[in-house]
Amino acid sequence: MGETTRVHDDGLIDELLEPGEVLEVRARAGGATIAITNRRLAVLDAERVALAVDIGLVRRVQFDIEKSRPATLVIVPERPSDAPQVLAVPAEDYEFVADALVVIGRRLASA
Repeated sequence: MGETTRVHDDGLIDELLEPGEVLEVRARAGGATIAITNRRLAVLDAERVALAVDIGLVRRVQFDIEKSRPATLVIVPERPSDAPQVLAVPAEDYEFVADALVVIGRRLASA
């Protein structure tokens, strides 16, 4: 796990990180990036951080794969003030997203 295909989000991720926070997984998911740190789960698009929450504040993650269409990744936070994220994931990004899902799933299971 760890670094995946490079996307243009380095500046946003650098701004996102707080002192002592370490980026553990970065995964491309269509036009977005999923970033998992030792503290948080974040979703970034080309221009902004769309979501950044403690993984313990994630209520649900759903990954649906359909024939002949991009998969859909849904991340639903606990707090209504944090907008759910719905990402279209092309087949070429499945492996990156799968790596991130393993980390998220393990952390949610132990929360």
